[in-house]
Amino acid sequence: MGKGGTREKWVLPYADFVTVLLCFFIIMYSLSSVDAEKFAALARALQHALGGRGTVLIEAPDASIGPDAHYPIEIDRGISMVHDASFLAQIASVQQQVQALIEEAGLAAQIETSVEERGLVISVQDTVLFHTGSAELTPQAREVMDKLGLILLQTPNYIRIEGHTDNVPINTPRFPSNWELSAARATSVVQYLISRHNFPPERLSATGYGEYRPKASNATAEGRQKNRRVDFVILSSLYEKAEPPKASSRTHAE
Repeated sequence: MGKGGTREKWVLPYADFVTVLLCFFIIMYSLSSVDAEKFAALARALQHALGGRGTVLIEAPDASIGPDAHYPIEIDRGISMVHDASFLAQIASVQQQVQALIEEAGLAAQIETSVEERGLVISVQDTVLFHTGSAELTPQAREVMDKLGLILLQTPNYIRIEGHTDNVPINTPRFPSNWELSAARATSVVQYLISRHNFPPERLSATGYGEYRPKASNATAEGRQKNRRVDFVILSSLYEKAEPPKASSRTHAE
């Protein structure tokens, strides 16, 4: 009995392995017809099981491109854990459309997207939108903004437009410092979205950070170029409470 029991100790680990393998194939089969929201929910479940480390890869189908078209979105598991499945599915769709816009316009080096705890961030370098030292949108900027604005209109979330500069000082009659320049650029984008696309003003805000939220080192020309940007931030619903109430809500409360 003792020797036989020792020889058969492999049975239980083997049974556990077969069970795990079966679950894996069931999941793989279910993914063949899962929609983006269900996939996001599954990703969150898996990330909990894996301890919340590494990254989650979400592929959102784009019916406008084709039934088999997907754009992979890599999200840090620690960040994805703070978002619900519906928001992950939503930003997957938005990021896919933005990526299509980037490729169509040939702006892969000037526009990038990332998913942060606060939501989806679309970073557009200043050369796409403005001339040096100016806050007036260029003709190219209007073309990009027209397409990007239609994408942003599909989201119900608050959208924060953030202006950023490098650390090179500016001192002109209109812009005494980088604070004024970054704020004016963010405001120009907001005004264009409202006037051109009838964007709900209560869903927009403009913020100028000057040189104080750099993405890269200002010690190099390449780093300074990355820092001169406008960020379009689609805020997660988790951050709605941090935003001031909408005008209609204040009027009703009064």
